[in-house]
Amino acid sequence: MSDSKPEKHRNWEEGGPERLYVLTSGRSAPSEAPLDMVTLIVTRHRPAASMQPEQAAILRICDYPLSIAEISAYVHLPVSVVTVLLADLLESGHAEARAPIPTASLPDVELLEAVMHGLQNL
Repeated sequence: MSDSKPEKHRNWEEGGPERLYVLTSGRSAPSEAPLDMVTLIVTRHRPAASMQPEQAAILRICDYPLSIAEISAYVHLPVSVVTVLLADLLESGHAEARAPIPTASLPDVELLEAVMHGLQNL
């Protein structure tokens, strides 16, 4: 007679490597050009019903431009996983990548402080 002990099923860890492997279909990097952590992503189309929940979540939060680092923090996934998911969304046309604003084109901090102090003195 065989001993019929119930098998212990291993719990699925939300941040476990198995889940991340499944999310990316085993890919560790985007198929196209690598995405930078400060690249801005914005949604172009609403999520499709057939999408992975993580991809749909990314599209829902990117109504205004967000960096890849911000998206990673919001969806609680590593940047490497987010870049693979984003590559699929960019390829399908559901999202658009925009270059970050160059530092040289940002306003001078000293000028902004001077304007702020001037307004406070009014």
